[in-house]
Amino acid sequence: MKALDFIGLLPIIAVASVSVAVMVAISFRRNYDFVWQIAVTGLILSMVTIIIAWSIVPLQITPLILIDKYALFFTLLLFASGVLVLLFCYEYFKVRGGQNEELFLLVLTALLGSVVLVSSNHFASLFIGLETLSVSLFALIAYPTKDSRALEAAIKYLILSAVSSAFLLFGMALIYFETGSLSFSSIGAFQTTIAEQPYSFTGIIMLFIGLAFKLSLVPFHMWTSDVYEGAPAPITAFVATVSKGAIFAVLLRYFVQANAFHFDTLFPALALVAIATILAGNLLALLQTNIKRILAYSSIAHLGYLLVAFAAGLFVGVELVIESIIFYLIAYILTTLGAFGVLTALSPSDSEADTIEDYTGLFWTNPWIAAFFTVMLLSLAGIPLTAGFIAKFYVFTAGVDSDLWGLLFVVIAGSGIGLFYYLRIVIEMAKQPSHSTSNTKTVYPATINGISLSVLTVLIFWFGVRPSALIEMITGISQGFG
Repeated sequence: MKALDFIGLLPIIAVASVSVAVMVAISFRRNYDFVWQIAVTGLILSMVTIIIAWSIVPLQITPLILIDKYALFFTLLLFASGVLVLLFCYEYFKVRGGQNEELFLLVLTALLGSVVLVSSNHFASLFIGLETLSVSLFALIAYPTKDSRALEAAIKYLILSAVSSAFLLFGMALIYFETGSLSFSSIGAFQTTIAEQPYSFTGIIMLFIGLAFKLSLVPFHMWTSDVYEGAPAPITAFVATVSKGAIFAVLLRYFVQANAFHFDTLFPALALVAIATILAGNLLALLQTNIKRILAYSSIAHLGYLLVAFAAGLFVGVELVIESIIFYLIAYILTTLGAFGVLTALSPSDSEADTIEDYTGLFWTNPWIAAFFTVMLLSLAGIPLTAGFIAKFYVFTAGVDSDLWGLLFVVIAGSGIGLFYYLRIVIEMAKQPSHSTSNTKTVYPATINGISLSVLTVLIFWFGVRPSALIEMITGISQGFG
């Protein structure tokens, strides 16, 4: 490896070093505040290394890792999300007592796995990154070991992750059998020159199924609501954003680098999964009274919308597809972090504010937090002046350019259903206060949670009203990708 390669790897080296530093700090002396400060400060410094690496990319570092602007952009997004999750974790776990220092180490190792994922250009690095992320998530979900719901959620996620890995490895094996390579770009070169590739086609389907488990796409979504409900609220935010964002990023990279979008016979399967995911996610959310389960099914529906833009790559140039998916992931991650951040902030020390009754009259008892939550819900619904609206517009643009009118009709129907259950929560917050609101805490804007939610709210409005700078950056990334 050359010296330049180490500069390109700086973000990965930095987050790995912070993980080691946190582990060493814990081994010498348990101090919750000190370990948390190391984790947050180290992660912010890791974000700074992205600026250093940005000027020298793209770099192919061994056959396994490709550091380009696409990888660095997602690395920045994941690191920023990790910082917000750590901020949400601070008060949530501090008031619950116990020895929680290892939690920050697990968050950092999960981030390390996710960064390896978005930088992968080889099946080996993909699998290493995915398993590093997944193993960390098992422990994070089950971290409250005295909570039977958390343990149940972790076991379900563990079992289904094993099934996911089995599909993934079998798909990789079939692709390797036909192409003789594990590198995305080498596979792409082979698939460009060979007309009939039955093993590769089957392998891509199995690869997609393996990642669909992680993305909660229907019919591989059964674990989602139970895991979201059982995991601690900040960890649920991490699973819903960082985990899914990294996995969708590597799925898109594989399809572009390996030239998998030329398999237009994949369209019926992708369309069917997208339709089922959108409708099932939204319809099942209507039946829920638990906020975490509502957001779980909402996230399923949003991955269905993303899949519509993804399917457009079979018919149009990949630049528009990449732009659509990146912007949608940014909007989804910001709003989902904000929604779970509100739930985290309101949760008292002995329970979680996860029932819809906990939010009755919130506009009267805690107007700041109610306003934040309303913005998050409106953005998830795709209402104008929010980032969610621009994200939905991008999906429509990709769908219109691809003549996917049937899928766009499903997107409209799903968005209409989603608006109902999002507004249902807003209406509940506008009701007169009841005794149930005593189950939640009062959150002030000057606290860590309040500041974090304020930043997210500003970003959601900013990207909804003035998205031009972000769109310009995303366009530059898409033009230099692949």
